[in-house]
Amino acid sequence: MGPPLADPLPPGATIGILGGGQLGRMLALAAARLGLHAHCYDPDPQAPAAEVCQGATRAPWDDAAALRAFAAAADVVTYEFENVPPESLDLVESLRPIRPGRRSLATSRDRLHEKGFLASLGLATAPYRAVDSLADLRDAFAALGPSILKTRTLGYDGKGQARLSSQADLRPAWESLGGAPAILEGLVPFDREVSVIAARGLDGSVAAYDPGENVHEAGILRTTTVPAPLAPSQRSDAVLTAARILTALDHVGVMGVELFVAGPRLLVNEIAPRVHNSGHWTEAGCLVDQFEQHVRAVAGWPLGDGRRHADVRMENLIGPDVHRLPVLLREGAQVHLYGKAEVREGRKMGHVNRLLR
Repeated sequence: MGPPLADPLPPGATIGILGGGQLGRMLALAAARLGLHAHCYDPDPQAPAAEVCQGATRAPWDDAAALRAFAAAADVVTYEFENVPPESLDLVESLRPIRPGRRSLATSRDRLHEKGFLASLGLATAPYRAVDSLADLRDAFAALGPSILKTRTLGYDGKGQARLSSQADLRPAWESLGGAPAILEGLVPFDREVSVIAARGLDGSVAAYDPGENVHEAGILRTTTVPAPLAPSQRSDAVLTAARILTALDHVGVMGVELFVAGPRLLVNEIAPRVHNSGHWTEAGCLVDQFEQHVRAVAGWPLGDGRRHADVRMENLIGPDVHRLPVLLREGAQVHLYGKAEVREGRKMGHVNRLLR
């Protein structure tokens, strides 16, 4: 591991960001507000974050010389998505500290490992089985019934998964995943999905935002609304669950924790060891949003005040939704566009925040 930082980063220091998507873009903007610089690394020549970073490295993930130069340009390194190749992380970590740490990444990037970790903390999840073959899938489906087959790694926004209702679905679903190691998750009836965005500092302090209610369409998050309709005890349990996960992983930075609300019970759906789409509402509803909070944590600075001062609904602008921009501007919505030139179905082009009171 690279030399640890004993002191907080000074103004003018550089945070390296592995990944150059919209989350990296918003992290870079937050860093700039705090007098810090950002340098992103992404193979995509049109990475949205590169437009707003002081420095950008555009190179493949297996380019050792480029990774070394990237690490040399940064004082500390973070990431905006989970699927950075482990070999790339090994090289960067030999030169600079990575925050959040590798345990958070290793746990969250593999759904089977993630479920096992959550179970080890005594947290409830949907029932699940490992699936490495069509025979495994048949046995797992017999045990769980209607369920969702997911690749253990790399899936997101509804990709790499298939819903199973009957035996006739098994072979096509297995073939659609290309034989990749998978997990079968049993369907559980739930009232709603909520997420908690929480942060943990280098000193072990934890700050959590209010839970938000998520609504998905075609596997992609459409809206997050705060406050979520939860009983006070559920709200407290959701926040404590997130804090427990952060502490167990010795996580430094922001994490998104998605939960199913099933009557009085909370089931952990998944964790994301980074700033999260369902936390974009904090830009309009809190003094310190999730992006600044993550930068503060990674830089070794004190965490900010995450208390909510307004009710907010965040809506993702997906594909051609971005063409509604003139209407959105007239409506007075807080608009965030990601600088993506190509409009595609299912592609997140931006988001808007609306105050509900």
